Amino acid sequence: MTRSFDDVSVGEELPAMRRVVTREDVKTYAEVGGDGNALHLDDETARVRGFDGVIAHGMFTMGHLAACVAAWAGDPAAITAISAQFRAPVFMGQEIVTGGRVRTLDPDTRTAILALWVTSERDGETEWPIKRGEATVRLL
Repeated sequence: MTRSFDDVSVGEELPAMRRVVTREDVKTYAEVGGDGNALHLDDETARVRGFDGVIAHGMFTMGHLAACVAAWAGDPAAITAISAQFRAPVFMGQEIVTGGRVRTLDPDTRTAILALWVTSERDGETEWPIKRGEATVRLL
């Protein structure tokens, strides 16, 4: 069930979602999504294009942003808009962390604007942004 507007506050954090991206994830996404671009499936092609190896589809991580928002909202249909900037590639074996925060609330429309992000640790050290975005969610 969709969350109540009255139970949400500015600054509230969405629960973080974590996932280690695997070749099987990317292969399955390519099959289901119809995107067989070799950049996502063949290491040599990825290296020729300047990467260390295959990278996950940008929309794969975008889907994780949407899943994070839907889990917080209680209903995927409550999401009326979602957008993101792709800032860095995601490599196989990399753990991504998806999260967000309530940025603004509009009592007239009973909507929340959420700031969103996907981060990861690179080489076991500093967190770095992969995606930044925003979602609009209509609440009860």
